[in-house]
Amino acid sequence: MIQPPFKKILIANRGEIAIRVTRACRELGISSVAVFSDADRDSLHVFLADEAYHIGPSPSKESYLNYRKILEVALKAGVDAIHPGYGFLSENATFVRACKDAGITFIGPTPENMEAMGDKLSAKNLMKKAGVPLVPGSDGGVETVEDAIVITKKIGLPVIIKASAGGGGKGMRVVRAEEEIESAFRACRSEGQNYFANPTVYIEKFINDPKHIEIQVFGDTHGNVVHLFERECSVQRRHQKIIEESPSPSVPNDIREIMGETAVRAAKSINYIGAGTIEFIFDNKTKEFFFMEMNTRLQVEHPITELVTGFDLVKEQIWVAKGKPLSFEQKDIKQKGHAIEARICAEDPITYKPHPGMIRACRHPQGPFLRIDSYAYPGYEVPIYYDPMIAKVITWGETREEAIDRMQRALTEFVLTGIKTNIVLHKSILKHPKFLDGTYTTQFIEKNFEVLEPELFKEIDDPVFLIAAAITAYQDRKSKDVRRLNVASNWRRIGRKIQLRT
Repeated sequence: MIQPPFKKILIANRGEIAIRVTRACRELGISSVAVFSDADRDSLHVFLADEAYHIGPSPSKESYLNYRKILEVALKAGVDAIHPGYGFLSENATFVRACKDAGITFIGPTPENMEAMGDKLSAKNLMKKAGVPLVPGSDGGVETVEDAIVITKKIGLPVIIKASAGGGGKGMRVVRAEEEIESAFRACRSEGQNYFANPTVYIEKFINDPKHIEIQVFGDTHGNVVHLFERECSVQRRHQKIIEESPSPSVPNDIREIMGETAVRAAKSINYIGAGTIEFIFDNKTKEFFFMEMNTRLQVEHPITELVTGFDLVKEQIWVAKGKPLSFEQKDIKQKGHAIEARICAEDPITYKPHPGMIRACRHPQGPFLRIDSYAYPGYEVPIYYDPMIAKVITWGETREEAIDRMQRALTEFVLTGIKTNIVLHKSILKHPKFLDGTYTTQFIEKNFEVLEPELFKEIDDPVFLIAAAITAYQDRKSKDVRRLNVASNWRRIGRKIQLRT
């Protein structure tokens, strides 16, 4: 039997990614340690891990973003490595250095990698030196409205103003008319300061109806860097991804090869270690692509790459963090078939507003070539404090059409009641002609898209529905504590060792 790379790993995250890493640890023979906030005491990742520790109140800044508390727990639990998942502390260079100082291995890139690519202006300058194509734009930060107007006139409308340290759609505005420049400039600077403590913004040419194509890269400590092909992430709303697929239906094979080689060159230029993603803007008309940013972490959509390549990216992260070389070379990596991922969120499918609450019934779809990454279960209360994504449905098919059909079938089987979800949104997208022919772009959702509501929704008598909802809420409140006890009891009954330590 192969000796596991670590004895015990703490997973500094929650929800489905914490469960994903826990499963990789168990298969490698590594003990797993979960952490949880007040709101996550009954979360599934807590029950699946070998040990679980309380780290603070529900707000993330007092729990999952409190790296000192997490390190305190890590030392108490005696772990030799920490996996950050994605989000939270996954791209926090200060946390990485604190882990090293504490004698704990951080499973991810170096702090230098994070700092090089964390600031978008710095990243653009590095990519320019590496010969990676860039979108035309300002040479550096833009300090005044007057400068913004001059640069915009030089580039030509439309343009996009971005916060240098931004991400997740924050600090970003598209400008289509000259009179919009001042308000967009001030809004981006304000969001950059408020969200990222950095008001610096820059300006780029805005490509109308682009596609968002990202390349999965992986490096090790021995100088090896490979790519695992592309993922298309163009189905977005407010710059947040909804559906991803691999391979892209729009990228020709010759361009796919060039994009992969370019992404590897970009990663090598900063001596990148671990899993990362080079993100490109892709012009579907000219087939040109331009560097947008690099995510120095595992991505939410990594499962589709795993399904089309056959490699376990989380296990590879763990081995690389131990100092082992990559288990595969570029010539070993092939794309087979087609995979699609749908992000299931507790939110209104029309307004996209989060919809936390108690899950009354939950039945995950099953069947061949179907993967569900989820932390939903009957009786679980989706908290208000975190991202509303509660599950990912991933399907694989020999062809794109088969993967789409399988996804439609899976979504039809997925039962989630008690909360609103975006399942009906996904079903509508998968039926849309532009999605079916692959011509959709990042503007797809914003431009004349309509959710196709099931006939059942249209026939509901509102007064009856509200009375039923009130009765349900009352019953849920009465049985909430009993349900929590039953959840823990069920896990104990099947032999799981639960350690809810505070």
